[in-house]
Amino acid sequence: MKTFFTPAPADSDRGAALTWTGAVVVVSLVAVTVAALMVIPVISNTSQQLGSLVGSGVVCSENADAQQPDSSGYADDSVPENYLEIYQEVGEDRGIPWNVLAGVGQVESHHGRWDGPGITEGHNDWGAAGPMQFGSLEGSAAGNSWGGEPIQSVDERPEEGYGVDGNDDGVVNVYDPADAIPAAADYLIAHGIEDDVREAIYGYNHAWWYVDDVLEWAERYAEGDYDTSGSMRTAVVCNLQEDGAPIGQAPDEVSQAVVDWALDQRGLPYVWGGTGPSGYDCSGLVMKAYESIGVTIPRISQDQWKFGPEIDQGEEQPGDLVFFDVQRAGEPPGPGHLGMVVGDGLMVEAWCTNCGPIAVREYDDPNRADIMGFTRPLEHPDVKSQLEAQG
Repeated sequence: MKTFFTPAPADSDRGAALTWTGAVVVVSLVAVTVAALMVIPVISNTSQQLGSLVGSGVVCSENADAQQPDSSGYADDSVPENYLEIYQEVGEDRGIPWNVLAGVGQVESHHGRWDGPGITEGHNDWGAAGPMQFGSLEGSAAGNSWGGEPIQSVDERPEEGYGVDGNDDGVVNVYDPADAIPAAADYLIAHGIEDDVREAIYGYNHAWWYVDDVLEWAERYAEGDYDTSGSMRTAVVCNLQEDGAPIGQAPDEVSQAVVDWALDQRGLPYVWGGTGPSGYDCSGLVMKAYESIGVTIPRISQDQWKFGPEIDQGEEQPGDLVFFDVQRAGEPPGPGHLGMVVGDGLMVEAWCTNCGPIAVREYDDPNRADIMGFTRPLEHPDVKSQLEAQG
């Protein structure tokens, strides 16, 4: 693919993996983020994670649309309506971020609106064609990644190449966004977007400036903070235990309400300092879960740990909190990460910037930091008083 239209997107803010929102200077954020990722290694293979969870007797699946952010007002105003709809439908269908596809479409052809050669007919000087700029000319510099002629019937479609009939009209048309956009998604999947977004985009057009441009547009098209620079991690959805009983069954209605609220946030992105509704950090997720039942607990993980009361490992139940031995320079002493227990050795958590969306994961995992302990906020005297005051 060759690029001919690259207007510069506006700067966008990115989150950082940090739970303490107190007096931390801005210049320390990068160092803190790196430290967090070093201490809490990313599980590099979602299928391995699912295999582990299934082996523990829990029925889990991947949430294919977990990485689909809402469109920003800018996207709604600047992306042609038909293109925006196709990007979003294809992203959900293929299980990859729609806004990355939109970023590619913007950089390649301004969503089909660039008036250069090869966008709506013919080829450019390198043999690329269509809004997603697929190579579609044998012997050209771009090759023929499309496969066959730029426009062909489904029956004539060769086995090689990425061309598809995305709108089921019987024609495989490189100039039709309904065909070109799903083909671009398949190309990115084949080049490893599920493992490394940047490398997959680099495979689309071998230039790192191109990768940066695509991701800057992708972030601009997403509503709220949305980091597409790291590996794409699909949220893990665990709904049933092995015996068919629902997961996350708390011992009482109040605990159940807290657990249900936290589980409902699965698929939202981790956002440093986030307290919703578009994203959360680890302590923000927990604080808001208890706030949903009219209860106030401390904001940051270190204070949530001290809030207690502590319970013994093995006695934890859904709604309790599990804390990890993650401590960083410049933060208060105590655990720098936590999740909410949902039963069966699992927790729901907002992990870190590059660790994927809010999801269910195992907490007693050798790839994770050591567990520091568990607490049960609902047993705190202040919490009990707040609940009693509600009648």
